[in-house]
Amino acid sequence: MNHPTEAQLPQHIPALRATGLGLKYRRGWALRDCELSLPAGRITALVGPNGAGKSTLMALAAGLLTPTTGTVEVFGHAPGTAEGRRRIALLAQDKPLYPRLSVADTLRMGRELNPSWDQKVAELVLEQGGLAPTARAGSLSGGQRTRVALALALGKRPELLLLDEPLADVDPVARHELTGLLLAQAVEHGTTVLISSHVLAELEGVCDHVLLLRDGSVRLAGEVDELLAAHRKVVGAHEGEGIPPALAAHHLVELRRTGRQATAMIRPTGPVAPDWDLGEPTLEELLLAHLRAPGTAAPTVREEVTVR
Repeated sequence: MNHPTEAQLPQHIPALRATGLGLKYRRGWALRDCELSLPAGRITALVGPNGAGKSTLMALAAGLLTPTTGTVEVFGHAPGTAEGRRRIALLAQDKPLYPRLSVADTLRMGRELNPSWDQKVAELVLEQGGLAPTARAGSLSGGQRTRVALALALGKRPELLLLDEPLADVDPVARHELTGLLLAQAVEHGTTVLISSHVLAELEGVCDHVLLLRDGSVRLAGEVDELLAAHRKVVGAHEGEGIPPALAAHHLVELRRTGRQATAMIRPTGPVAPDWDLGEPTLEELLLAHLRAPGTAAPTVREEVTVR
């Protein structure tokens, strides 16, 4: 049984929708008043500092946790239902596998549990890593466990694939290879991918949509091209305290000062003073600026010391 491609999916139904979503532990809220609508067929970068709620959001979407408030839907279905479970696959940070099962038995389990199982792609993930089918999961290295877990996730052929820091324990060469394989499979089958990573530079050119969490809430969301076009990185000379007058009329995300030079990330509301250098930021620069920005509407001003 083949899942529908992006073109076959109803375009008005988001792959993942959260409305007033919240989860509270004894120590406090992990997510609160979370509102998001993830478009189908996109590869979305889920970014945020530690404790922002990224893993919690994925666990709620996969039906592993029950919300304290609000709702979450996967292609219009509750995650805990049969329809919701069929459409989603989660690769968690700890890469849970049955340690006594061999690699071959692990794939056999995936095949028997998933009607839409794709043995070919699962074996491809393992073959490229040179894994022996008879090796037990408990004897594998961290990178090898990642391969097996990714083979299970891709082999299920989900419509929504959740990847929580999937390649953190994989060497750079294997990371490049697995990223290419993941992208090729997502494009070929119209799979929606939500991938969290602290390596922001690796998201450039990979993701076409961004979801940024801070303090359990969505602080930035949208298409990468549109967000980059809406922001500008400006550099100019400025002395004194506070916001430079030339930037006061714009929405200021972040302002950093090094000696007499100021660097800012802004959302322009009009022309920028000609004595300021103006350029489009990289995705990494944009995300870092929003991650460093405070939770309030006021911009953050950072003094930086240059060591010579």
